[in-house]
Amino acid sequence: MRLPPAILVNTEEVLREILRFTGPADGTLSRYFRDHPRLGSRERGVVAEAVYGLLRNKSVYTNFSESGIGSPMRRLSLLGLADAVGVDALGGLTDDETAWLQRVMEIDRTHLPLMMKANLPEWLWTKLVERFGEEDALALAMSLNTPAPLDLRVNTIKGDRDTVITTLAQAPIIAEPTPYSSTGLRVRKKPSIQNLPLFKDGTIEVQDEGSQLLAQLVGAKRGEMVADFCAGAGGKTLALGALMRNTGRLYAFDISEKRLAKLKPRMARSGLSNVHPVVIAHEKDAKIKRLAGKLDRVLVDAPCSGLGTLRRNPDVKWRQTLVGVAELNVKQASILASAARMVKPGGRLVYATCSILDEENEGIVQAFLAEHADYVLVPASQVLAEQKVDLEMGDYLKLYPHLHQTDGFFAAIMERKKAPPKVVPEEVASEAVAAEAEED
Repeated sequence: MRLPPAILVNTEEVLREILRFTGPADGTLSRYFRDHPRLGSRERGVVAEAVYGLLRNKSVYTNFSESGIGSPMRRLSLLGLADAVGVDALGGLTDDETAWLQRVMEIDRTHLPLMMKANLPEWLWTKLVERFGEEDALALAMSLNTPAPLDLRVNTIKGDRDTVITTLAQAPIIAEPTPYSSTGLRVRKKPSIQNLPLFKDGTIEVQDEGSQLLAQLVGAKRGEMVADFCAGAGGKTLALGALMRNTGRLYAFDISEKRLAKLKPRMARSGLSNVHPVVIAHEKDAKIKRLAGKLDRVLVDAPCSGLGTLRRNPDVKWRQTLVGVAELNVKQASILASAARMVKPGGRLVYATCSILDEENEGIVQAFLAEHADYVLVPASQVLAEQKVDLEMGDYLKLYPHLHQTDGFFAAIMERKKAPPKVVPEEVASEAVAAEAEED
């Protein structure tokens, strides 16, 4: 069954707006679909798939679109749609357009230049090659350009993984245990889960396995005081709350009231009552200062380039710039330093990003440790072993889609040194003993 010609018009309209890169692609698509309510779910799905396919393969398709007839935006839209549903499924094409599309889709892409195959901007491709070498950089790039599977986290407050697998199978949805997270499930296809009873009652949440592991690295325990410093919509907050078995006190800090508002219905579903969302003006807010030296554990999931999430957000690579990353570095360092003040002696601080760039990861951590002698790095390998996670790492957690089938994540675990016991001078101690003897 061929798609109606209007689909091409819709794709061209929304693509023109998205390629201005003035905001996230998912937000632009959502707004477009709201403004065009006559588009059915199938049509919306095809348009979205075409747009995301083109964003993933923009370098290649921009090159291909230099041939053919019609406007450049129409040619790009045709390539995206052909990538999504195949040439034969497209209606309203001229004979010349059909012939051109068929020729283009048959091109052997293995012979394309490496940077074009990687479908990355030049600055990012150069950085990855410098760090990993061409072969590994291409493997990473190709994996980042592949759509991610659907990962779920089982809320252990409400259920266990085996029972959830059995219940999902009745839907029928086939889910498999994730290899590293003990609460994770992976669904190869992307069924709608919003109407499932398991989702509505908070037994499952959508969360990438790598994000689940970040929560585990915090190691939050029953009865502790913990903070998720950049909580956003609260995916990691909810994971931490479950690890704490709904005890203690868990702060969810964020500068966006809108983002934290999205956490509240999720909290209600989850059954957690130990979570306290707090809107702050900035990382040096007085609400933060009042908690100085009082928290057992603090997670800093810092604002970052998001380049580890390209499987889900392919537009990010075209919107991000070197200047933007440098601006983020200043903010990351400031946030980490402020969050560190809340950790008590002997407490744990975890710095994390969904970036694959050294300057957002090791660079920030090493600069922090150089300026904060009261903190020491705890090897990720040690913490993973403590958490019984079968994953080989060194000093840091570094996750990549081509190696671990997760989004790209980084984490560093640091501990605040305990204050050394006070040493009483020998003469003072002798005088104190003598005074006690006289009193007796």
